[in-house]
Amino acid sequence: MARRDREQFDCATWLYKATELPKEEFKREVEKHLTGQETEPWEIIYFKVYKSQLPIIEQALETAALMLGSDKSRGYCLEMICADFLAGANLESGNTEPVATDVRSPVRASSLFKTKTIP
Repeated sequence: MARRDREQFDCATWLYKATELPKEEFKREVEKHLTGQETEPWEIIYFKVYKSQLPIIEQALETAALMLGSDKSRGYCLEMICADFLAGANLESGNTEPVATDVRSPVRASSLFKTKTIP
């Protein structure tokens, strides 16, 4: 940042942030400064799947990417698959409460995937 901003670089402010903020929050601040975009905290998750399950998982992620746009991450596609599943489960149980509220877009899951309608 110092090279990019040269004379406009505010060393004291960034030194203070580096010493006071938790490491991940400081990284988000740097990313925000460099790109101008706010980044959402993220986490890597691991879970065991059997080789026989991989083709179905891959097909679901590929289908979601086609529906959502190929520029979307696999994590986002998985989130939408899960939201669709939960929305369907709520419809079948008769629960009309929203599944979850997403700060970025509260209606995106319901508008992207078709769900069963109950007569």
